[in-house]
Amino acid sequence: MSEKQSSGGDFRYAVGESKVPWHAVGEFYDGKDSVEMVKFLLPDDGKDGYAEQLAKVEDEIKKLASVSGKATKLTLGKKVAEAEELSKKYFGSKYACFLDNWTGGMEIAYKLAGIGAGDEIIMPAVTFIATMAYPLSVGAKIVFADIDPETINLDPADVARKITPKTKMIVPVHLGGYPVDMDPIMELAAKHNIIVMEDAAHGMGGAYKGRKLGSIGHFGGFSLHEVKNINALGEGGVLLSNEDWAGPQFPGGRFLGLDFTRKIKDWLYDISPLTDRFGKPQVALNHSATEIQALGMILQMQRLDEIIAIRRKAAEYMNSVLSQEEGILVEKADTAETYGTHHLYLLRIDPKIVGGNIQTLSKKLAEKGLTNITHFGPMYRFKIMKDFGYDEEAIAKTCPNTEEMFYNSYTHLPLYPLTKEQLEYQAHAVVEAVREMKEGR
Repeated sequence: MSEKQSSGGDFRYAVGESKVPWHAVGEFYDGKDSVEMVKFLLPDDGKDGYAEQLAKVEDEIKKLASVSGKATKLTLGKKVAEAEELSKKYFGSKYACFLDNWTGGMEIAYKLAGIGAGDEIIMPAVTFIATMAYPLSVGAKIVFADIDPETINLDPADVARKITPKTKMIVPVHLGGYPVDMDPIMELAAKHNIIVMEDAAHGMGGAYKGRKLGSIGHFGGFSLHEVKNINALGEGGVLLSNEDWAGPQFPGGRFLGLDFTRKIKDWLYDISPLTDRFGKPQVALNHSATEIQALGMILQMQRLDEIIAIRRKAAEYMNSVLSQEEGILVEKADTAETYGTHHLYLLRIDPKIVGGNIQTLSKKLAEKGLTNITHFGPMYRFKIMKDFGYDEEAIAKTCPNTEEMFYNSYTHLPLYPLTKEQLEYQAHAVVEAVREMKEGR
């Protein structure tokens, strides 16, 4: 191996030219491994010619491997840095951190915001467990705000009603990729000195009044899990901020507080805690991301706007068909101020007009071969909340829209790159199912 190839180690090993290199990678991947990766990403689905073409690829990869070097850095390297620079440019954010997943990004943000026992965090009653996992684990109190029945997003008016002197953070969730009404949220935060973190797990590429989702609050970020509009080879996340007291700490927050601006005696670095907004130390954990994850995100981000445009067109078609049937309430369309990502299609019904609730409709859709899922269940209904002492019925009374919408009025449909035939079948099957309900069938 040449000296040039041996110079790519990480901080724990030789980083310059060396007669005896010590790379960060303990065992290299070879041509045979690369063939298996190709087969994994491009599997045989029974089409004629696959075996023949694969044999050609295997032969060419063997030839390439005979003249190639080896990947000597697989985590927190140049591709991770490239993913972060791309994020800063695309989202207009001063700081960006690429991580193993968005749950880890939220954990870092919660720590930097100084969230601890007794603090109150306001978030929508309908979200995913990841939104509240960290504050719940440190003894903070989760305060569930009700939802807007048109969008299933956080209702700013209910947030205002539930703010107390103990409120330290508001976490709007752009559910399904439709933007939360952020202006009143930010106004409340400024008035009460509250931190805002946008959980834009579904919202990568969406915008609100000219600003990209995830870049409006003090913190924001995205999931790159496999089901999202784009992914980072299955898992990944991006944490954003424009705050100078927070952003420079992202690298340490991602990797155990390793501090290369300082060194202890006869060693390469120091270990520094995160410093939250109150000046208190916080322990950083490990949320390192791999180079291949970063590459996956970079490749798919190059077509993110195109992906959203395809999904928007599909949503517009769904609206055009469903709006013709009384009792079906179509999802809100994009406007000059709200630009969604169309991660999910929000299907709502008026139970009184339709003659039944969403539970009945969901069963009918399933019988017709349509996958539909209400994202997500009311968080206060889960066992974990009961075991932490939350009174689910008392909370339910403060979230009437959540109760009505989840149990009676809404579900979500997929907006993947469906074929024309699949999209048409989906739209007309919904209409057919609703008509059956009206007729009592």
